[in-house]
Amino acid sequence: MLKLISWNVNGIRAAAKKGLLEWLKRESPDIFCVQETKAWEEQLDDSLIYISGYYSYFSKPERKGYSGVAVYTKQKPLSVQIGLGIPEFDTEGRTLILEYENFILFNIYYPNGKQNPERLKYKLDFYEAFQNVCVELLKQNKKIVICGDVNTAHKEIDLARPKENSNVSGFLPEERAWIDRFLSAGFIDTLRMFNDKLEVYTWWDMVTRARERNVGWRIDYFFISENLRNNITNAFTMPDIMGSDHCPVGIELKFN
Repeated sequence: MLKLISWNVNGIRAAAKKGLLEWLKRESPDIFCVQETKAWEEQLDDSLIYISGYYSYFSKPERKGYSGVAVYTKQKPLSVQIGLGIPEFDTEGRTLILEYENFILFNIYYPNGKQNPERLKYKLDFYEAFQNVCVELLKQNKKIVICGDVNTAHKEIDLARPKENSNVSGFLPEERAWIDRFLSAGFIDTLRMFNDKLEVYTWWDMVTRARERNVGWRIDYFFISENLRNNITNAFTMPDIMGSDHCPVGIELKFN
């Protein structure tokens, strides 16, 4: 059984001060994917690079204190690719692709489109470019696991106040339509295989203390390709784990 956990930590150094490493030791996932590290590897203390029992890999943005992803993995991957291989999307340190014997793992911090129309276009273009990469891998019969902060709630069930946010980036029709297209291309939103309940969220606005009232959004996902459907045994969120404005999400996979 493989346990994979993904978490937008909203700054890995800040999260470490709030008990990230102690939590990781207790939880002991086989693979731990981090988004929004907000740090270059050379800015990190050794305790965040050399974690006992794990190999670590980092993708850093050109700009310090922004974006960034990391993967901690007990099993050494067959290969590691930093970025999608598309320069305009690889300068912000948003993607790590790790190849294992049984699947290819994408850890992605997808762009946020709230800032202005240009960033919304960048986000939607990123979505399309990412999907194209995945579809090419599907054509090669690859099995794919994707996790990260997608920055879009898919359906009304996925946020507390859908009507009030229908014109806000993160719940725009064109963003939601992309998730529809992506799933139709051969992928599964794993959580909804196991949990069809309302009020399951992964992000809460810190300014309004929304977490205390569970007024949130589900914008962090694990997707798998259809050819892994028979390998997944669980998908879950961890809303009780503090330390970020997001909570961790995870899946369990079984291979013979």
